[in-house]
Amino acid sequence: MDLRQLEYFVAVAEERNFTRAAERVHISQSGVSAQIRQLERELGAELFDRSARTVTLTVAGKAALEHARATLAAAGAVGRAVDGVTGLVRGRLTVGMVIGCTLTPLFDALAAFHEAYPGVEILLLEDGSDRLVEGVRTGALDLALVGTAATTPDGLDALTIISERLVAAVPPGHPLAKRRRLTLPDLMGHPIVCMPTGTGLRTVFDQACAAQGLRPAIALQASAPDAIADLAVRGLGVAVLSESMAVNHRDRLTARAIDDVDTPALLALIWKSAHNPAVRELLAHSRRAFI
Repeated sequence: MDLRQLEYFVAVAEERNFTRAAERVHISQSGVSAQIRQLERELGAELFDRSARTVTLTVAGKAALEHARATLAAAGAVGRAVDGVTGLVRGRLTVGMVIGCTLTPLFDALAAFHEAYPGVEILLLEDGSDRLVEGVRTGALDLALVGTAATTPDGLDALTIISERLVAAVPPGHPLAKRRRLTLPDLMGHPIVCMPTGTGLRTVFDQACAAQGLRPAIALQASAPDAIADLAVRGLGVAVLSESMAVNHRDRLTARAIDDVDTPALLALIWKSAHNPAVRELLAHSRRAFI
């Protein structure tokens, strides 16, 4: 076996899809598949279960994954040692993060990157998703974690971190709490508490309402999901959140999926170019943190 085969193996394991893995390592899908098959023959065991749409690791694959990562990390350490001498990976990395986000794996990825490359200055900026997307497009940001209603903003690459449906959350005594199913028209007679314009979740909600010709009464807006939940708990409106946001408040709010909103709210890392070695390395750390 060689490092290239291990790289392809880890890529497929992390992407859970041969096509996406091939795009990530910049070769054809058939090339990735052939190299994985050769590795499996050398090891004498299948590493992936290919019977379903999503590729999953076999028992042998799970056993091999951490060793493959360790081997690649050791090989990468050789390159980083050279980088430290030549100054290949140094300078500043400007990262954007959507306002109100407290996604721990991103912080873990930044910490791991900083430990590996202490010579790279990390600048972290918060803003609305629409402005972050524009910042990545113009080059003001190297990459950003944004909320979006589309898998990949035009002209950019993206790694989807979370894909969730929208829910309506209300206190247990609210009339909507008694309903087992909710649709957008059900919400129109109530004030709405949600995120501000420019966030991914708000974009999904606004587009879904516009598609049905509905005009919701946006009573209050807040950038932090906890603030939206607190306002709803106090009876100031129906909170529109994502599933994971609402789970954190299930002891105080009853959440129901909004059945006629089919487009999920996405949280994704976006970047314009991975030619910058620092961007490539942070993406690698992010993939490991989020898998």
